[in-house]
This record gives sequence, C-alpha cells and structure tokens, in this order.
Amino acid sequence: MDRFLDRPSDRLSGTEQLIFGALGQAVVKSWSRLPQSVQQDLFEEAVTTHGEPMRQQLAVFLHDKHARTADAMKAQALREPDSLGG
Repeated sequence: MDRFLDRPSDRLSGTEQLIFGALGQAVVKSWSRLPQSVQQDLFEEAVTTHGEPMRQQLAVFLHDKHARTADAMKAQALREPDSLGG
C-alpha cells in the first residue's frame, strides 16, 4: 500500500497535493463546527507532522479564522484593563 501520508509534502504527486489542499480548506471552513476534541486532534497532528515551529503559526491562523475563538478573544480584551490602569 502506498503510504503517501508519511511522505514529505514536496514528494507528493500533483493529485495528492490537490487532495491535501482540498481537505485542508474544508477543515478550515468547518473548524468552528467541529467538536473541540477533533479540533485538538487535528491541531496536534498538524504540529507533529510539520514540526513544533508550526504550533504558533497554526494557533494564530486558527484564532483569526475561528469565529468562537475570535469573539472570545475580543470579549476578553474588553474586560481586561489596559496597562495604564484604565
């Protein structure tokens, strides 16, 4: 059986790259509707696959795209006083 999932992305065929891209876009579009446990599994698998330096980039990207997270971050920013005590 071809283990294309274990190959580096630069060694995938054009069709395989297209499939990964399509699935990746679908995941990002569906992210806010996925159960939190699935989000965590996908996030950790992406970090494992692409290395620890990807963790911060991926977190920032998903926070920007994920409506519930973005709304929660905005609400938290409104509740926290600024550094001048205001």
